[in-house]
Order: sequence, then C-alpha cells, then structure tokens
Amino acid sequence: MNPRGNNAASRTLPLGTVAKVTNVATGKSAIIRIEDRGPYIKGRIVDLSPSTAHEIGITRRLGVAKVVVAPIAVPLPDGRVRLNRQADRHETRQVASRIDTSL
Repeated sequence: MNPRGNNAASRTLPLGTVAKVTNVATGKSAIIRIEDRGPYIKGRIVDLSPSTAHEIGITRRLGVAKVVVAPIAVPLPDGRVRLNRQADRHETRQVASRIDTSL
C-alpha cells in the first residue's frame, strides 16, 4: 500500500474497489481504492493510507476514527465493473470516465 496514495485495505471489499470514505466526526471525505487486505484488528473495517487518514482529519495522535465507507465502483470476477447507483452521481461519473479510459 502506498503511504502517500489514496488507498486502503479492506477484508470484505474486492481489491480494486473504488469507494468514498467519510470521517463521521469531521464530515471530511476522500475517494480511495482498495489495494490490500486488512485490517486484522476486531472492530475495524478499513485501514487508510497515512495521507488519506490525514486528508479526512485522522491525526497520528488520534489514530482511529469512525468512518463510513460507500463503494462507488466494484470490480466483478468477469472483469466488468459494477457502479453504485446510490453513490454521488458526480463521483460515479468521474470514476466511470477513469475506468473507460484505462481499458
């Protein structure tokens, strides 16, 4: 996992998933890509890169915060990508355009 990138680790979301993570306390959000497995500590749902954690208001001193993770684009086993129609339309369009250009 790149400590300076907008990426994270998740045990449940498929690798390559693009999601919006929001810090409940600050309301700040970031778009991340799931690039690793973890966390392996009970009660934690996602491990963020240090730069992403800082971006949404999680400091080194604080270390842990309640967040909401909302998938935007989830890769499927057959190579297609499922876009979350419930996600913010602007973010979904941005992610979809990046997927289209990368194929």
